[in-house]
Amino acid sequence: MSIFKGSGVAIVTPMKEDGSVNYGKLEELVKEQVANETDAIIICGTTGESATLTTEEHTECIKTTVAAAGKKIPVIAGCGCNNTAHAEELARNARAAGADALLTVTPYYNKATQKGLKEYFTRVAAAGELPMILYNVPSRTGCNILPQTAADLAKEVDNIVAIKDAAGNISQTMKTAQLAGDSLDIYSGNDDQIIPILSAGGIGVISVLANVAPQQTHQMVMEYLNGDRKKALKMQLDAIPLIEALFCEVNPIPVKTALNLMGKQVGGFRSPMCAMEESNVTILEKALKEYGLLN
Repeated sequence: MSIFKGSGVAIVTPMKEDGSVNYGKLEELVKEQVANETDAIIICGTTGESATLTTEEHTECIKTTVAAAGKKIPVIAGCGCNNTAHAEELARNARAAGADALLTVTPYYNKATQKGLKEYFTRVAAAGELPMILYNVPSRTGCNILPQTAADLAKEVDNIVAIKDAAGNISQTMKTAQLAGDSLDIYSGNDDQIIPILSAGGIGVISVLANVAPQQTHQMVMEYLNGDRKKALKMQLDAIPLIEALFCEVNPIPVKTALNLMGKQVGGFRSPMCAMEESNVTILEKALKEYGLLN
């Protein structure tokens, strides 16, 4: 059974002025997402600045999200790391904190061979004992899960059930789908490729866009899955200028800036993330207005 179908938001981690996590604001954001038809919450992912969260903050963010979601939609916790032992610890902590599933990114910086990736994901899956989504984002990690590796993991490890595909290579997506078949659900990890990946048999998206446009992102996926592919494609194309603006600087700089422009008061960033260039803020503000999210 799939973890979710539709739009899962890769939610930001709001910060206070002193740089600490704003758990009260996180609770508020999660409840807003639930109310606006988002189908899953992904906490402590790339967009959530997980790389700069302490282990204690990581666990507390998951606990806060689980409580705020109230079992209405699944909570998927990021637990990947370039240290396999620490990734195992994060997976165990996520399970203890009440997460419904795990999102595990490939090891970054030190990277891994395909054999090493199999060992890494197998160990983290065993530690977490929850359904796991493989997270493939080579542009950030320098490490690519090849289609045969993804298919092998899905067939050999019972709780590896899906992949977040942010490789940006639709040919690779198609090959993964062909090799894995029904053993692996595919989620788009790029907001500009939601419809292309759904056309390859995908069942949803893990989305940055959904932070600012939750209902629209949910509806885009559902229109496609329910058969109105022409409408879904139009929604995808209409969202492209905003998606481009949300990625004109390194994620999550633009999306947190967008939320602040919308009055959500999610705070700033942890270094090495920094404030957005003013010229790009102007581009982002224009895109938000054209999409109907700002007056």
